[in-house]
Amino acid sequence: MTPAVPLRRLVVVRHAKATRPSGVVDHDRPLSPRGRRDAPLLGHWMFTGQWLPDLVLCSPARRTRETWQLIAEELAAPPPVRFELSLYHPPLPALLGLVRQTPAHIHTLALVGHNPSLHDLVHSQITNALTRALPRSEPVLPTASAAVLTWRGPWHLTTGTAQLDELYIAHATPQRS
Repeated sequence: MTPAVPLRRLVVVRHAKATRPSGVVDHDRPLSPRGRRDAPLLGHWMFTGQWLPDLVLCSPARRTRETWQLIAEELAAPPPVRFELSLYHPPLPALLGLVRQTPAHIHTLALVGHNPSLHDLVHSQITNALTRALPRSEPVLPTASAAVLTWRGPWHLTTGTAQLDELYIAHATPQRS
């Protein structure tokens, strides 16, 4: 009997809306009031949709850390999180390299980061008709959004490996009461 090929799931999360205070460097930009409203919606979506990661890799920028903190507050048991400097605006090959380093026992990995890196990752990997219809010039991941990519096999992601299972945009979703 041949062992089952594991299903891999990559939850690609773009940080929530941030402010641009004068005199504050990009890395230290905080979430805006809208970002603080939208980020918990990502957590609720993650929890109710069963998109719970086994591990989270998060950019150390303030807006991504704040986004993850607000997401984690919506989860019954938040997963371990690692803050990775290499997620702060990496080129696509570096981002793919980071994903490929994921241990084999991890089935669902979440990346919390920034565009254009995350946009490029989603566009480079997905193969289904939904994503081919998305214009390459438009951001697939606006602020406070997530894409769920799945494939069978190891974490060695190559171009055209994954399928887009879901795309969630917090500010396009009715607010919870």
